Amino acid sequence: MSELSERSVSEARKDLAAVVDQARSTHQPVYLSRRGRRVAAVIAAEDLERLQGLAEDMSDILDAEAARAELRNTAAEPVPWEQVKADLGLT
Repeated sequence: MSELSERSVSEARKDLAAVVDQARSTHQPVYLSRRGRRVAAVIAAEDLERLQGLAEDMSDILDAEAARAELRNTAAEPVPWEQVKADLGLT
């Protein structure tokens, strides 16, 4: 992994195109800071889309795990898919 890059907001404002190009070419975030504290990051759009997709996948996995735990804890029987479709009027 390459070294982290950090710039002040005022420095980044002066050369925004270079900040964007750096984020796109290195696929590493360029952190922006104010008064020595990180306040934002510039990342490549494709990297953000990938991260969003991974976050959605993780959310689905956690939801499925929670549903399985609920079934185990309540000893409830799962509703058959055909019944779910019928209940929703999809058949």
